[in-house]
Amino acid sequence: MHLNQTLEYGLRATSQLAISPDGVFVNAAELSEATGIPRHYVSKVMRRLVAQGLVLAQKGHSGGFRLAHSPQETRFSDVLAALDYDVDERCVFGWPDCCTDNPCPLHESWSEMKQAFCQWTHETTLADVNVAAAPRR
Repeated sequence: MHLNQTLEYGLRATSQLAISPDGVFVNAAELSEATGIPRHYVSKVMRRLVAQGLVLAQKGHSGGFRLAHSPQETRFSDVLAALDYDVDERCVFGWPDCCTDNPCPLHESWSEMKQAFCQWTHETTLADVNVAAAPRR
């Protein structure tokens, strides 16, 4: 199971928007500062999230980004899907034909872990982000 940098940044950025005051647009510089995401990467990730309808963008002096839906309505799986995440079906042992009928030594445990991860992303929303634990930069 691996989340690439874009996926991690997407989760960071949307989590930061979830703990921002309702209706307030957060500009790219503030989002970069609060999340530790390089500014150019913030813009790249946010464009993709806007295109998928998870985030709203507003140009101008008071512009920036905010969630398109409430944090309670935005699941982690929504964020990951918007950034093209797909559960990795590769065999952890590297077997080209690993499956239930021909399992590698880790097949069952790895499958359970992937299933638990998928369930967690579908059940966890941005409302579950812990405001108290959010780092302040």
